[in-house]
Amino acid sequence: MRVVVTGGASGLGAAVVAAVREAGGRAFVLDKAMSDTDFVPVDLSDSRAAEEAVAEAASRAGGLDAVVTAAGIDSCGPLSGVSTSDWERVVQVNLFGTVAVVRAALPHLERSQGKVITVASTLGLRALPEATAYCASKFGVVGFTRALATELAGRVGVTLVVPGGMRTRFFDERDEKYRPPDESKLNPPENVAAAILNALRQPAGCEIRELVIAHAEEPSWP
Repeated sequence: MRVVVTGGASGLGAAVVAAVREAGGRAFVLDKAMSDTDFVPVDLSDSRAAEEAVAEAASRAGGLDAVVTAAGIDSCGPLSGVSTSDWERVVQVNLFGTVAVVRAALPHLERSQGKVITVASTLGLRALPEATAYCASKFGVVGFTRALATELAGRVGVTLVVPGGMRTRFFDERDEKYRPPDESKLNPPENVAAAILNALRQPAGCEIRELVIAHAEEPSWP
């Protein structure tokens, strides 16, 4: 199993990389932060660069069997308080970066009858104030993935993953009011990665279309 994982240097992406490798697969990390030998540096806000990074990974791996788009950023605050560049960068990374990676991978995935796993968020289904950029990007991922699943039915497997909050460094740089009040109510990313690995392991013709994965006391769900 040859898998490209965006955002694979940390957080959920790193947990997915570890799960794939532990299962005997080969995971290529697409991220800005340095990872290891199976690493392609890329700024996912640049769609052309994202496409080129996928091409490089596919060339090095001799093809692809799956992509997992785990990269994600946020910029919290009222709409009038978030700069245009910061707001647009969230959408560029979370939505346009996802689309660029999937588009570039599709020829390889069609040959291998592979899988696309996109990562949205519970905030792709439920809106919160002062999260307009993140909600817009993740609602976009939900719509994109659902449309893609109908488009690729029978050719490439498509799974939408909707995780709740996770115990990663995603919240580290935020003001206190934008942090989860109780980190014990967040899922370890390894739990979400295990569910993603299960989706990757489904045989051809069997699809896990959507997964919502959250702590039992997740405050952002339903």
